[in-house]
Amino acid sequence: MTVLIQIRNAHKSYGDQVLLDGADASIVENAKIGFVGRNGTGKSTLLRVILGEEELDLGEVILHPKLRIGYLRQHDTFKPEESALDFLMRDSGRSDWKCGEVAGKFELKDEYLNGPVSALSGGWQTRVKLSALLLHEPNLLLLDEPTNFLDLRTQILLENFLRSFRGGVLMVSHDRGFLQQTCEETLDLSRGKLTQFTGKIDKFLEFQDERKEHDLRVNATVVAKQKQLEKFIAKNRAGANTASQARSKQKQLDRLEVTEVAGAEATARIRAPLVEPRQGTVLRCENLSIGYGDSGEHVIASGINFDIDHGERVAIVGDNGEGKTTLLRSLVGSLKPLRGDVNWGHASVIGTYAQHVYTTLPEQRTVYEHLDYEAIGGTTRQQILATAGALLFRDSHVNKKIKVLSGGERARLCMAALLLGDYNILVLDEPGNHLDVETVETLAQALLKYRGTVIFTSHERHFLKRVATNIVEVQGGTAKSFLGDHNSYMYSLNQQDDASVAPQGKQAVKEDSKGEQHRRQKKLRRKIQNLEKKIQALDKEKGELNQLLVETTDADEALKVHTKFSEVSDSLAHAEDIWLELTEAL
Repeated sequence: MTVLIQIRNAHKSYGDQVLLDGADASIVENAKIGFVGRNGTGKSTLLRVILGEEELDLGEVILHPKLRIGYLRQHDTFKPEESALDFLMRDSGRSDWKCGEVAGKFELKDEYLNGPVSALSGGWQTRVKLSALLLHEPNLLLLDEPTNFLDLRTQILLENFLRSFRGGVLMVSHDRGFLQQTCEETLDLSRGKLTQFTGKIDKFLEFQDERKEHDLRVNATVVAKQKQLEKFIAKNRAGANTASQARSKQKQLDRLEVTEVAGAEATARIRAPLVEPRQGTVLRCENLSIGYGDSGEHVIASGINFDIDHGERVAIVGDNGEGKTTLLRSLVGSLKPLRGDVNWGHASVIGTYAQHVYTTLPEQRTVYEHLDYEAIGGTTRQQILATAGALLFRDSHVNKKIKVLSGGERARLCMAALLLGDYNILVLDEPGNHLDVETVETLAQALLKYRGTVIFTSHERHFLKRVATNIVEVQGGTAKSFLGDHNSYMYSLNQQDDASVAPQGKQAVKEDSKGEQHRRQKKLRRKIQNLEKKIQALDKEKGELNQLLVETTDADEALKVHTKFSEVSDSLAHAEDIWLELTEAL
């Protein structure tokens, strides 16, 4: 099998931060590899080395002459006011019809293809970038956190794309479930070393735990033997008859070594700003219309009326492209509303964390310089360093330039800047993107203790359920508030009737004609929602059966589990095919 990329004895450091320390790996054709490791370990740096954008301090990366790389970047490469079609033509040099043909595979049509790409949500922008990759006809895809900003529909679309892609994939991701569905091998970067494992992420994590336990047991045996030899040597080295035995035992002792076992890696400690709790209404939206264009020619949603009280944690939900980010931008004033009013309460101090905020950071500043600039007056150096350390910027890491930070590091830096403020309102657009699972959990705990108001978007259901006290849904060209948390919101959706009671008479016929398309779309959306739940359940069952298949030792039982596993896999594939057909019809 052809080796597309050979990494040999790779060394890379920034100051005293060692990212690669004699790392070795081989990437062969058609392999689909999940590239994992904690934030800031150097995954994105290694991708840039492979692309030739950075150089190793020592070692080499050998690329096969027939290698054609398609790279999905964390950050945007679009020009202002550029349409998706303009970008695809500029990036690939292909004709408009060819670009449109490939874009159609990702449902990029009409205003999504010809409108300003900057107006698209993160999920739709990812579809544009994937279309650009295919236009270059690569045989290896390098994907850097591809599931960021993606809703469930787009994630399934991407899963099917990667499964059917006739080439190799090297994908950086913290989304374990997505890796499990798409990658057959695992590459881990930890403490400067690359570890290749022929197996999915779940099996790799099991292997990692088992290896650590094995090393600990071996080390315990070695230490016991060392003590035994040291005791014998101390007792017999001075004796005329036993000195030679002692020297022999010393040679044995010198050969004994313990295996270095990696300890637990650092986890972020997040503390939200300390604010005094307040009561009453903090935000009121009245007859609000949001969208783009000075004359209001591109309306995303209108007729928006809702209030938010102090202390609430409000999740803005809805499909990608419906306007969640547009609503958040309109609330904080970075996008002017087309009509209506956004009224914030007295003494509102708003801290914002946006989807693309990491791309606008001043790249020549260091981590410390940026935090010092963003901190409120009177903040001491020690307080800044403590906050930086809580988000894993420790020792010389605070002197790193922003331009060399990974996406995850930039996200943590923006979060650290918020913590150094005195904001009594936090507006967070997808705060979990680029963060480790552990860091997202710590963030949820911090927000639960926060005494101010939180308005946020997230595609992570666990995060939504833990944090949200109220829901605002952006859907169908408007936004409305739901009383209760995420579970209450999901219950209300399931209780909605599939069809309205038909009115009577001639007027009813006219109203039916006008509303027929709307009811069909509503029914179709309901079918898609139910199908998504079924897909999630089948996906979970498939994972459980796979685990059971690994653990089963009895041959007959293993055959039964395998048969069931095959049935569930077929059902899952069939459900996903139907989902694609329904979404295309919608």
